[in-house]
Amino acid sequence: MFATKDISVTKVEHSKLQNLNLDHLPFGKYFTDHMLEADYENGEWKNVEIKPYQPLVISPSLAALHYGQSIFEGIKAYKNQKGEAYIFRPIDNYNRFNISAERMQMPPIPEDIFIEGMKQLVALDSNWIPSQPDHSLYIRPFMFSSDEVIGVRPSENYKFLIILSPTGPYFNAPIRIYVEENYVRAVPGGVGYAKAAGNYGAAMYATAQAKKKGYDQVLWTDAFEHKYVQEIGTMNVIFIIGNKAITPDLGAGTILAGVTRNSVLTLLQEMGYTIEERPLSIDEIIDAYKARELKEVMGTGTAATITLIKELRYKDFTMKFDTDKWQVAPMVKSWLTDIREGKREDKYGWMVKA
Repeated sequence: MFATKDISVTKVEHSKLQNLNLDHLPFGKYFTDHMLEADYENGEWKNVEIKPYQPLVISPSLAALHYGQSIFEGIKAYKNQKGEAYIFRPIDNYNRFNISAERMQMPPIPEDIFIEGMKQLVALDSNWIPSQPDHSLYIRPFMFSSDEVIGVRPSENYKFLIILSPTGPYFNAPIRIYVEENYVRAVPGGVGYAKAAGNYGAAMYATAQAKKKGYDQVLWTDAFEHKYVQEIGTMNVIFIIGNKAITPDLGAGTILAGVTRNSVLTLLQEMGYTIEERPLSIDEIIDAYKARELKEVMGTGTAATITLIKELRYKDFTMKFDTDKWQVAPMVKSWLTDIREGKREDKYGWMVKA
């Protein structure tokens, strides 16, 4: 059985960090000195190592390239006021990763490799965690099939890696969202609840069409009636209507069970809002907007954290919001940031020391 002590570590001789300015970092462009890599062969995980970040050598017949067995997660690490590195809710991402693996017929990753390997990697590259506001160390665990064969079947071999990227905010300002009613992200019985790479590739065309219209992302609707809202391209979505926080439920398996989503709902409930996870139609949203009951709309996600939505467009009807006057989303974001940076009590046990 694999044990944490079996992770071999090879350090770089010279860090790239000395040549990188951590101010004004774009999201996901730069990567730290080291990465974790492991192989699944003959029914077991082996060759677990932390080594210098480097390219992979792959075969043109690599199964993942042809048949899409590829999943990933997004996690973030922060430094508290003492300069200690902490990871935000990694166990939740670990559990979701293995849910995705099961759906995609891939082997589960042991906790020792995913969690303990991640902690070792983050601790090793902790100097890469930016200290600027809205900055963090983005953690990307991913796994793909590594059989070198053409054939539609689950692979027998897999590769698991974790890479790290110091990053700034995903969105620098409130965004505009186009409600999609032609294309579909997910259907019941599909892989919408899995963090599978193909979900994002399939979403790019509709997103590109929305961007041509001047919008940043799409808000997906259900596959059958295009009536009930689902999630935004890179985020879950929460609507503040009256004294309620309403968000699409996870029951149909078409929406990703966001870790940030869950965190925000927890804090909103503490703030006194009634939480409703249920089917939510675009008609109900428009009616609430017309009645001046729709107070705020926010996107939640690891990359985006909490993003203010200043405009929603459905067909020819546009809903605009003055985000400068908002109180709820900024308050929740500040609360969450304070927990992550150790400025406020973490009574939920969300922060895990690297």
